[in-house]
Amino acid sequence: MMNNNNSGFFNSIPVVTKNLIIINVLFWIATIVLPKINVNLDSLLALYYPASKDFNPIQIVSYMFMHDTGSIAHLFFNMFAVYMFGRVLEQVWGQKRFLTYYMITGIGAGLINILIAFIRIQAVEKALPVEIIDQVYREGGQVLSEGMNYTGLPGRLNLLINIPTVGASGAVFGVLLAFGMLFPNIPLYIMFVPVPIKAKYFVIGYGLLELFLGLADFRGDNVAHFAHLGGMFFGYFLIRYWKKRDADNGKYFY
Repeated sequence: MMNNNNSGFFNSIPVVTKNLIIINVLFWIATIVLPKINVNLDSLLALYYPASKDFNPIQIVSYMFMHDTGSIAHLFFNMFAVYMFGRVLEQVWGQKRFLTYYMITGIGAGLINILIAFIRIQAVEKALPVEIIDQVYREGGQVLSEGMNYTGLPGRLNLLINIPTVGASGAVFGVLLAFGMLFPNIPLYIMFVPVPIKAKYFVIGYGLLELFLGLADFRGDNVAHFAHLGGMFFGYFLIRYWKKRDADNGKYFY
């Protein structure tokens, strides 16, 4: 006799949210396993700067499903946020709108990350002789793959060009922004914070923190803070567009 009980925890997660989590987990596992058969997913699917020899346009989409394999924390916290906030948005918006929002904010975050890298690269190149710049573009990827690095400004240039970006954080920050805009007064309980914080204040505070860290550009900080802000930026204007369009069509926008 077949059991049709679909009330379990896993089946209670909305379809798009659930499949996004599954895809990210599968990509993370594949990134660990496939190098054993000489397939490096990072070089194929992580987002490289367009001037890098490893860049491929598909990476502007694929990078958001890749995560750091050195620790499960990067994947866990991103997917936990997708579960906590994404499922609410999917229930309110529906599958199509939520998936559209997630993908656009993730792609937008990648584009902003490339733009910021371009600005920083231009600044570094102004301080370097042409022959050094040419050498970095020509040999930089190989230098990194061999476990070495240039020092000083050449090293800075090489990292900007040849270190890829991975993670769903841009889309996650877009999701967080949407939750704060749709449910601004819902209290959120944050780890190590003894009092609840309204969603709108949490989003604003987190955004300002990311802006500060992005502008500070601390040495050794490998977090793409402006990509996070890019997800918020694209999310904000997409929500504003939908709100106006729905109002013009006589619909109520949550």
